Amino acid sequence: MAGVTGAPKPTDAELAILRVLWQHGPSTVRDVQEALVRRRPTGYTTALKLLQIMTEKGLVLRDERERAHLYQARFPEADTQRQLVGDLLERAFGGSAEKLVQALSGRRASAEELARIRKLLDELEGE
Repeated sequence: MAGVTGAPKPTDAELAILRVLWQHGPSTVRDVQEALVRRRPTGYTTALKLLQIMTEKGLVLRDERERAHLYQARFPEADTQRQLVGDLLERAFGGSAEKLVQALSGRRASAEELARIRKLLDELEGE
């Protein structure tokens, strides 16, 4: 999880913005706000304020070379997901991956998901 260790954990609202940035790449405040409003009403000033806070926290990078600043996620999506799952694993499951998988067993996985999980487990076992 290089690069994310010690990074601040995003709030739910910040995670929604990060999802937009991961999906669309570097974006203006207007781009982010328009993507967010498709899911739930979000004003321009709200998106701007959140992006400013996220810049201060080190979650996003801001390119100020153009009039409309561009924001991009500082860390890759997978790194942030690993950080969040690691935190959940420690807090909710006492660090037990087995208990986490047991909790997930109530959710139906597709045959494709199960095949990818088996492949990943095989790879991890081989390391």
